[in-house]
Amino acid sequence: MNKFLAVLTVVILLFLSGCINYVQDMIIYPDGSGKLKINYWMDYREEESVPVLEAIGLFNPDSIKKEFYSEFTTVTYVEAKTDTSDSTLHAIVHLDFTHVDSLSKLKVFSQYEFSLKDGASGQKIYTQFIPPITTGFGIDGSKYSITYNIDFRGDIVTHNATRKYGQILSWSYSLPEIGRGKTISVTFKPFKLKETPYWIYILTGIVLLVVVIFLFKKKKD
Repeated sequence: MNKFLAVLTVVILLFLSGCINYVQDMIIYPDGSGKLKINYWMDYREEESVPVLEAIGLFNPDSIKKEFYSEFTTVTYVEAKTDTSDSTLHAIVHLDFTHVDSLSKLKVFSQYEFSLKDGASGQKIYTQFIPPITTGFGIDGSKYSITYNIDFRGDIVTHNATRKYGQILSWSYSLPEIGRGKTISVTFKPFKLKETPYWIYILTGIVLLVVVIFLFKKKKD
């Protein structure tokens, strides 16, 4: 079980009255390098519980940075804050990685089994395991939301995502839905360039222009 997320979940019982949310956004370039953004937030019952949560390390910038520091990752941004308007605690971390496979070497991702391998001619196969999180103590797992968004710089061939937005695939689960674990699986044909080809932006611009002209004419009529 992932210690970081396990502690994050058990804290619900001790300090929370609402839900906890974990969102992970990733960009994977054709060479396997990429960017990762993690954002998690939770409700808290009383202001007195905030120092305790910070002491555990879940909302302490130095502790968070230490969790993701390695020779193959560069932590570019870390923030931990309290929002008194809705009584929530937030933690955000951004990092760059040299190859997605190397993320499995981080203790926080020790059970995630990140893998990017060659598939059929010109294709790549990406897989990632989402380990189960055993909570016990009568915790309502439906109040725990975990989401993985991955931007693949290429054309998607096959996938098992719960949602798809162009090259961005999304997997979203509650604890009961994760069960004994889930496996993310995607086959894609990488773009030749590290970044999205300019023709995609040009085509998008043309489409938007056509839509604007159409709406303008319709309104004029």
